[in-house]
Amino acid sequence: METSKTKTSFYRRLYVAWLIDSGTATSVPAIMDATGMPRRTAQDTLLALGELDIDCHFEQQSGERNNAGHYVIRDWGAIDKHWIAANLQQIKAVLGYP
Repeated sequence: METSKTKTSFYRRLYVAWLIDSGTATSVPAIMDATGMPRRTAQDTLLALGELDIDCHFEQQSGERNNAGHYVIRDWGAIDKHWIAANLQQIKAVLGYP
């Protein structure tokens, strides 16, 4: 059965938010490494988290320049992050991630 673009987009956003919140991948390059996403897709996915009311914020490292820092999830909104953790294998399978 083919998965809809809506579902894959939703799962991609959930997975990126989970990667950030778990500390697994907190930068664009780390997200790219963890998922195989192109840079632009990773950046667009980060921007789209707000559409799900997931409050994702970039924290600049003090004293650093050129966007040195990391992303943090400040609030999950209506999303249950425990559901994501419990269904992580299904999410990754739908997205084709190892």
